Amino acid sequence: MKITELYKQKKNVLSFEIFPPKKDSELKSIDKTLEILCELSPDYISVTFGAGGSSNHNKTIEIAKKLKEEYHVEPVVHLTCLCYDKSEIDEFSKQLAYEGITNILALRGDSNPDVPPKTDFAHASDLIAYLKQKGDFCIAGACYPECHPQSENRVQEIRCLKKKVDAGAEVLLSQLFFDNNFFYRFVEDCRIAGIDTPITPGIMPVINASQIKRMVTLCGASLPKRFERIIHKFEGNKTALFDAGMSYALSQIIDLLANDVDGLHLYTMNNPAVARKICEGIKNII
Repeated sequence: MKITELYKQKKNVLSFEIFPPKKDSELKSIDKTLEILCELSPDYISVTFGAGGSSNHNKTIEIAKKLKEEYHVEPVVHLTCLCYDKSEIDEFSKQLAYEGITNILALRGDSNPDVPPKTDFAHASDLIAYLKQKGDFCIAGACYPECHPQSENRVQEIRCLKKKVDAGAEVLLSQLFFDNNFFYRFVEDCRIAGIDTPITPGIMPVINASQIKRMVTLCGASLPKRFERIIHKFEGNKTALFDAGMSYALSQIIDLLANDVDGLHLYTMNNPAVARKICEGIKNII
């Protein structure tokens, strides 16, 4: 099923993100993670995609196949383009079509010092337009409520996002943020610009201080004072930080749901305990 149909059928579409283990030897261990996550009845699960090398393709596709065939949960496969040419994208799209996987999150991808960039695709919008010619795929795009770190300003950010939608992106999944007001203003700007696709907020609960600081540096999300105080107060106590971080995330999510967002995309970090606690906290309101 194309995920656009899910957004048409219900409010509060629930989705998770997972990533393939780095080591092939750890691939089997992800079954337990998938089992627990799928028990929580997400509408779909996205599977990330590493930059460079066919082994990354294989891990992503293998997990997507498991989701679809064994757990009967719709997968969304991430696909980056900065380090790939058209022939490589052709090969990957053919594999997806063969496996019956129809949903793709099309991304430019981060620069990798070990993998030189190629020239066929400069932007995610280029990949989206190309994939639309290659098969009957449902394409999702990424968006940044606080602007992509490389954007000059908000106007340029919205213009680039409009290009993605015009190229064929049918759903938008947001990067993480910690202040809901940024998301609400971003959605309003998108609607004014004529972007009418579902825009799903992405939430990452804080359970590891160093991890969240790294993610914030990469994606450009700002830290509200209240959030900074939580990290500073509890970063030396893993249990306390987990509980405080989950409470903060739940407060964000409840506010988002109260404001009738199109769905909820949870960055699970392959930690089923995070997803379970969130789902238990919102089970009566989603």
